[in-house]
Amino acid sequence: MCGIAGLFAYGAAAPPVDAARLMRMREAMAVRGPDGAGTWIGDGGRIGLAHRRLAIIDLSESGAQPMLSADGSLSIAFNGEIYNYRALQAELAQAGAAFASTSDTEVLLHLYRRYGPDMVHRLRGMYAFAIWDVRRQGVFAARDPFGIKPLYLADDGQTIAFASQVKALLAGGGIDTRPEPGGHAGFHVFGYVPEPFTLYRGILALPSGTALWIDRSGRREIRTHFDITAEIRAAEEAARTAPAPPDRLREALSDSVAHHLIADVPVGVFLSSGLDSATITALAAELQPNALRTVTLAFREYRNRPEDEAPLAEAIARQYGAAHQTRVLSRDDFAAELDAIIAAMDQPSIDGVNTYFVSKVTAATGLKVALSGLGGDELFAGYSTFDEVPRLVRVLAPFHRARALGRALRVLTHPFFRRVSSPKYAGVFEFGTDYPGAYLLRRALHMPWELGRMLDPEIARQGLEALDLEATLAKTTAGIRSPRLKVTALELQWYMRNQLLRDSDWAGMAHSLEIRTPLVDVGLFRAILPQLAAASPPGKQAMARTPNKALPAEVLNRAKTGFLVPVREWAARGSPEAAAARGYRGWADIVYRRATDSPARPSGSP
Repeated sequence: MCGIAGLFAYGAAAPPVDAARLMRMREAMAVRGPDGAGTWIGDGGRIGLAHRRLAIIDLSESGAQPMLSADGSLSIAFNGEIYNYRALQAELAQAGAAFASTSDTEVLLHLYRRYGPDMVHRLRGMYAFAIWDVRRQGVFAARDPFGIKPLYLADDGQTIAFASQVKALLAGGGIDTRPEPGGHAGFHVFGYVPEPFTLYRGILALPSGTALWIDRSGRREIRTHFDITAEIRAAEEAARTAPAPPDRLREALSDSVAHHLIADVPVGVFLSSGLDSATITALAAELQPNALRTVTLAFREYRNRPEDEAPLAEAIARQYGAAHQTRVLSRDDFAAELDAIIAAMDQPSIDGVNTYFVSKVTAATGLKVALSGLGGDELFAGYSTFDEVPRLVRVLAPFHRARALGRALRVLTHPFFRRVSSPKYAGVFEFGTDYPGAYLLRRALHMPWELGRMLDPEIARQGLEALDLEATLAKTTAGIRSPRLKVTALELQWYMRNQLLRDSDWAGMAHSLEIRTPLVDVGLFRAILPQLAAASPPGKQAMARTPNKALPAEVLNRAKTGFLVPVREWAARGSPEAAAARGYRGWADIVYRRATDSPARPSGSP
C-alpha cells in the first residue's frame, strides 16, 4: 500500500519532466508511505515515476520503488497488493524469470514482460500501477477490478500526469482547476463524486477495472478488463442450462481470507458486532490460531445502549482467541479531529468518519494492515435496498409508460413534500417505476431537480447532462434478469466503488494503515457468482454459518444495524459549524464548502 505519481512528456513540444513538480506530487502523499520514498526519471527526461512506500511485503530495500527490471527496459510504480504473487512468481520462475526480491512489485514487471497488457487477467489483488516500457515508448497503467485502489489522470495535451490522489496532482501544479460540472453535480446527488469525475475539469479517474496505454505519439487506448454487469449477465446465462451449482461458499470465503492474510507484517481485523467482520474473524482464526489481533471502535455516547458494538465484539474475540483491543471515543475526539477528517478526504464524501476513526485507533495499536468486512452487504443482500427497490418497482411498474404524468406530479407536489417530509416523495411516480430510478430514489442525497437550488443553475444543468444518470444507471442493470442481482450490480458499481472503497482508501491512508477487503475480491466474486445467480442465492446468514466454529448465537440473531457513529449527537453540542452537520445533508454542505473553499448555497431541505 503506497502512493504513486508520474509524469510522461509524450508530446513533441512537451518540456522534459519537471523533477520539482514530480517531487511535490510525491511528498503530498507522504502519509500514504512513511517507510520510504523514491523518484526515477528516464528516457532523456521524458518519463518520471515517484513512490511513497508503506512496507508490507518484502520489507527490505530490494522491494523499494520505483523499481526497474534487470535490463532497465521496464520501470514501475505500484500501489496495492497482489495476493496471488507467490503462485505467479513460481510460475514465472519455472518459465525462466530470475528474481532479485520477494516483492509482488517485481512479479508485475516479469508478468508484463511475458504477457503484456493481458497480465491484468492473471492478477488477484487491489492495485493501481504504471509501467514504463522503453521498447514500446509508452506507459501502461491499470486499476483493479473493483476500484479498491485509486488512480487519477491529468492530461494537458503534451504531458500526462498521474497519481494516487487528486491532491497530489494539484500539489504538482499545471492542472486545469476549473469546476467539472459532472463532479460537482455528482457529489450533490450522491454524497460522493462518481468516477470518472472529480471536482476539477483537468483531472479524471482511470475507471475501475480498466487499463490505459499511451505512447510517445500520443496514441492512447483504454481497455476494460473487468465488467461487473457483464460478469453477472454471463453467470445468469450459464445458470439457465447448468445444474444447480455446488455450495462453494465456505471454500471460497476461506480462500479469500487466506490470500488477504499474506503479508510480512501482522494483519489485524476491524471487528464490530456485525456478521461480516465476525465471519472474517472466525475464518482468519482458523488460518492463524492464537495469532489474530482484533480492534473495536466504541463510543461513550452509546455505552449501555443497543448501538454499542463493544460487548458483542469482545465476545466474538473471546470465542476465537483473538488478542482484542477496544478503543472508546467521545464527542471531544470528533471535535478535535474535524479539520483533520475533512482535510484527509481526497474528494468530498458524506461518509468515512467511522473508517477514519477505526483506522486511527488500529494504527495506534501498532498494526499496519487490517481486514475489513466491507462488501458483504453488496454480495449477500444485506441492505434494505434489496427489498425496497424491487418492491417499489413491482408496485409502480404499471406507471412506467406515464413518466410525463409522474414528472408533472413531481413539479406540483415538490414544494409541499419539501416542507413537510422528504423531497424524494414528490418523485416516486417519475422515478420509482424502474430499477435505475428506484435506486436513485433510495440512494440519492438530493434528487436531480434539487440541484439548481444548491449550485449555479448552469453548472447544475451541465453536470446532470454529463452524468446522464438514468442512462448510466440503466447500463449497470442492462440484461440482468434477477431483481436481487440488479441491485447487487447497482450497489457494487455505485455505492461500494465510489463511496465505501474510496472512503476506505483515504481514511486508512490518513493513518498509514492498509485496509484489505476479503469480501471484495475477484477470486471470491467469480467463485460464488454461480450460486448468486441460482434460484436460491446465499444471504448473510449463509455467509455467517461458514466458519467451523459457529458465531455466538446473539451475533447470528442480532438485527442489522450498520457501523454507527454518533455524528449527530456529537454535532448537536459542537461548534456552530459542527451543529450544521445534523443529518447527512448538513454534513454534505460542510464537506462541500471546505472542498471548494467557497460558501455552499444552503439546500433548503428539512
